Amino acid sequence: MLIGVPKEIKNNEFRVGLVPSSVRELIANGHQVLVQRDAGTAIGFANATYEQTGATIIETAAEIFAKADMIIKVKEPQSQECHLLREGQILFTYLHLAPDPEQARLLQESGCIAIAYETVTNKHGGLPLLAPSSEVAGRMSIQAGANCLEITNKGSGILLGGVPGVSPAKVVVIGGGVLGTNAVRVALGMGAQVTVIERSLERLYQLDLQFGSSVTTIYSTADSIEEYVTNADLVVGAVLVPGAAAPRLVTQDMIRKMRKGSVMVDPSIDQGGCFETSRPTTHEQPTYIVDGIVHYCVTNMPGAVPRTSALALNNATLPFVLALANYGYAQALQRDPHLLNGLNIFKGKITYKAVAEALQKPYVAAMQVLS
Repeated sequence: MLIGVPKEIKNNEFRVGLVPSSVRELIANGHQVLVQRDAGTAIGFANATYEQTGATIIETAAEIFAKADMIIKVKEPQSQECHLLREGQILFTYLHLAPDPEQARLLQESGCIAIAYETVTNKHGGLPLLAPSSEVAGRMSIQAGANCLEITNKGSGILLGGVPGVSPAKVVVIGGGVLGTNAVRVALGMGAQVTVIERSLERLYQLDLQFGSSVTTIYSTADSIEEYVTNADLVVGAVLVPGAAAPRLVTQDMIRKMRKGSVMVDPSIDQGGCFETSRPTTHEQPTYIVDGIVHYCVTNMPGAVPRTSALALNNATLPFVLALANYGYAQALQRDPHLLNGLNIFKGKITYKAVAEALQKPYVAAMQVLS
């Protein structure tokens, strides 16, 4: 199979779909790989390094899209990339379609086969291709939040861990999944007072076993969210409904009750955000203020540490990329029900139910379109 890796063009996105070690594996399996010039240069993967693995360096994204059977990216295709996609071409990347009807429309019109990292599953019911980015985003959310709390960044001037004789900051993490757990770990490491709010009793039990009395675990209700959010210095929104828009759990009325200079970090913004006041931001302009509360809602948080993020992502995606390349999309998807769950759009049809419901579009089962 001829596989193409274009350079990412989203604002301040320096990750690359395939790192050199992944390219080497694909070529060893008999495939050809086209990499756009400088796709990985910013994170230390020189063009010459790709060439040494056997890849061909291509000057433009347009040429890669025109030639490749499968496109491997990191972030969702921007509008100009969507227009380059061809009917029957495989696109394997993060998509986050539920809050993005325009991207969904363009992908449908292209006739491509769009497989989303974020809805591929595993035998444990987890999301293995979302996990690497969630781990990074969870850890970064606390770093970003601590920075936003500084007075020079319009925060309340609180040091997350406090000092002897001065109380640490109150950190509330909404959601106890991969992202939330990593946020909790870093917040504890920095000495904060941490509460995690989660609706799964089983998950709350696991968090209690993992962190013990260092973390306060609270069952999620509207009342408990309001009680803890309104008294928090830093709130992290770590809520996920696979493939669907994130639920808006924190209302603007709750935010108005918070102390001025408190901080909201919303890593779930990729799926629309879980705060009523959330709107997408970039690494160039990461924050804005609503009712005196600093909001950090960068849509590609892991892009700030792109080398770590790209390597972690490739560790997870490579087996699936190899399966698609070795067997072709039809056989690969039929062989692996977990990869099949990643199929979001197939030649104009939406094949992931939560996406179809969020966009209020017709849904066709993935196995049905393949048969």
